Amino acid sequence: MDAKLTLSLDHDVINKAKLFAEKNNMSLSRLTEFLYSRLSDKPYPNLEDLPISDWVMTAAEGQAEYKIKPKTSKKLRNEYFDSKKTK
Repeated sequence: MDAKLTLSLDHDVINKAKLFAEKNNMSLSRLTEFLYSRLSDKPYPNLEDLPISDWVMTAAEGQAEYKIKPKTSKKLRNEYFDSKKTK
């Protein structure tokens, strides 16, 4: 079953990704799904080890810049308590 997802990306990156998807006869949605499935197949120690990092750098035409939001105190607290439940 498909579900909707809203993303905010740089306009140039979106346009380049659309061109890439079109050249590969797929929609941008399916390309995004493919990338998410690749990165969730197995755990990776850091962002640079993801199998899609080369594609991201190519689409960005340069070094990829990863913007990571800091975790909220609520998220950190939930992670802490969840980790205690499994022990």
